[in-house]
Amino acid sequence: MDPNLVKPLVAAVLSAAISIRSYRKKSLDLSGALSGFAVMTIHFAINYRFGALLLAFFFTSSLLTKVGEDKKKKVDADFKEGGQRNWIQVFSNSGIATILALIAWTQVGMQDFCLNSKESRLMTYLAGGILGHYCCSNGDTWSSELGVLSDEQPRLITNFKPVQKGTNGGVTKAGFLAAAAAGSVLGLAFVILGFLTTNCTFNVAMKQLLLIPVSALSGLCGSVIDSLLGATLQYSGFCSVRKKVVSKAGPTVKRISGLSILDNNAVNFVSILLTSALTSIACSCIF
Repeated sequence: MDPNLVKPLVAAVLSAAISIRSYRKKSLDLSGALSGFAVMTIHFAINYRFGALLLAFFFTSSLLTKVGEDKKKKVDADFKEGGQRNWIQVFSNSGIATILALIAWTQVGMQDFCLNSKESRLMTYLAGGILGHYCCSNGDTWSSELGVLSDEQPRLITNFKPVQKGTNGGVTKAGFLAAAAAGSVLGLAFVILGFLTTNCTFNVAMKQLLLIPVSALSGLCGSVIDSLLGATLQYSGFCSVRKKVVSKAGPTVKRISGLSILDNNAVNFVSILLTSALTSIACSCIF
């Protein structure tokens, strides 16, 4: 078999197995499973580390989504068993990284590389952007899923006034710590796998360890940006009938914060775009 076909074949088989399992476990609906298969295949076929970032984000976020489901049902008006992400959520949380991965493929093919601006500033930008993308997604998910389970009173990030759990833009110290931890986990996975898949000089390889604190900051930064957007451009109100925070205005809903400009998927997309850009710039300066 042509060696150039082995990696895409492995990527397709692995992605199919994970997508089918995720559909059966209700982590993805049918549209999410199909789009997830396509996105995952592209990531793994181009670079195993890109695929590892996607998998680490997906599995950890799916696991945390299922933690404390009974408690989350009482708070989340849009709660779905297992999370059940659809194609819109898949693309809003992985679309930018997929485009960056495809650009990287046009430059170096399926070869892995260390972040080193002296060799290629473009590749450093691209890798930093992909890493920042998933650190943001993971940071937002960890902070949301763990923050809502905390006994700590959420406060609106724009004025620090106490708000109901489930309010867009409501933050806790536990949530911020979770976001930083989520980013560092991805950074650690990216660096460790890179020691096995790249061929760099010792000094350049050791410098890659700086990606771990960069990733932690990206996770935290992504959570902050997401919270700011949620508090200002995403509507939150308390429904007196359902006794939950909802994202649409109505006769039985009292406004808490935000304007009805962005929905949750749009907030995720914008926060990912900004965090990805900031992480790219940071990596180009550090490496």
